[in-house]
Amino acid sequence: MPTSNTTPHDVVFLFDCDNTLLDNDHVLADLRAQMKREFGEQNCARYWEIFEGLRAELGYADYLGALQRYRLENPRDTRLLLMSAFLIDYPFANRLYPGALDAIKHVSQWGPAVILSDGDVVFQPRKIARSGLWEEVGGRVLIYIHKEQMLDQVMECYPARHYVMVDDKLRILTAMKKAWGETLTTVFPRQGHYAFDPKEISSNPPADLTIERIGELADIDVDMLLSGGTVGGA
Repeated sequence: MPTSNTTPHDVVFLFDCDNTLLDNDHVLADLRAQMKREFGEQNCARYWEIFEGLRAELGYADYLGALQRYRLENPRDTRLLLMSAFLIDYPFANRLYPGALDAIKHVSQWGPAVILSDGDVVFQPRKIARSGLWEEVGGRVLIYIHKEQMLDQVMECYPARHYVMVDDKLRILTAMKKAWGETLTTVFPRQGHYAFDPKEISSNPPADLTIERIGELADIDVDMLLSGGTVGGA
């Protein structure tokens, strides 16, 4: 749970979840394959149309919400029950990137690690819990619709003299750097489809540190990173 400690930490490490610690692209591929088997190509395509429309409307991915809307169009389709069970019971721990837990353990020697994620209020907490990430960070989990707009509450929950944000989206890192300036070090793991989106890359400045995979963070000299020195992979 968020702390109410008014004494600031020297540093707090903030980690995004999807495609930063957990291979969400792989989860989506499994979901698409399962839906094709259960619903067929046409119905699967319709679900993803609803999903993308809902994401544009809400600002985050809502898989269960999209199933609810699909159900309105197909009230007699009892196979939806299988899809909801597939999502809720998915083995998310198997989709953690190699070295993700090692990276959290490594940086936690300097300060607390916090999951800072976007998402809905049901599926995203379930994903973080079943993956083992919730326990790994000792329950320090914050989930918002647009996390970059909630930085005041992040600071209130976890006050620190310096922050490190690890995220696969340069857009998020740029917005946070603009708000926090030199009190923030940004780390960009080049994982997942967002990290290779040409538009994302061309329209945002590079992060303070770019790594090819999250596991590399476990080998980084954090003291040097926080002091503004060069580290391997920068």
